[in-house]
Amino acid sequence: MSESFEVVRHPTARRIRLSLDPASGVARLVVPKRAALKPALAWAQGKADWIAAQRARLPQPRPYAPGTMLTVADAPLTIVWEAGSRRRVEVVGDSLSLSGPIETLPRRVETWLKRQALDLLAAETAEYAARAGVTVSKVAIGDARGRWGSCAHDGTIRYSWRLILAPGHVRRATVAHEVAHRVHMNHGPAFHALVERLYGCDPSPARAWLRAHGAGLHWIGRSS
Repeated sequence: MSESFEVVRHPTARRIRLSLDPASGVARLVVPKRAALKPALAWAQGKADWIAAQRARLPQPRPYAPGTMLTVADAPLTIVWEAGSRRRVEVVGDSLSLSGPIETLPRRVETWLKRQALDLLAAETAEYAARAGVTVSKVAIGDARGRWGSCAHDGTIRYSWRLILAPGHVRRATVAHEVAHRVHMNHGPAFHALVERLYGCDPSPARAWLRAHGAGLHWIGRSS
């Protein structure tokens, strides 16, 4: 079977480049704006062994299913399902317990996770905003592959809901980073000094954790 690619025409690219998105497993072919596509695709098809080797190194999918263990805000929780009509998702000891139709389990677990993420991230954002003496107009969540947070000029801060699955120090460092953008909309020395002051220590280990393990968070909830 021939490999399929996400083709990106890049206006400043000087050469053809092939990469694998570690968060999705999609092969991405970057092609200069005026380069011929057909030979670029032929070149990329010849890299099938390289793509297979890269895919073999990807994190393993961890579907939402009975027996799956999730770490939620630093608490290890094992999904437990039993027959019945109770649709509510509840934490019972070290279990994430639910019943109802088994086919709706993945959707309900992810909905619950997103709700927990929004509540916790909103609370931590308010805490850091108070420290910085700034206001945040809105806290929202999404599922972007390329970034863990963003701060808009109107004061809206958006996070990846998957931060609820990361260690707490990583989540809090991300919150401090985005709140600091309410003061400095850049990444200059003053910005980084403020992040460290809000966070209370050096955030570099948190950033290193996301570089090393962040892609794996995107494989939680996936079956393939």
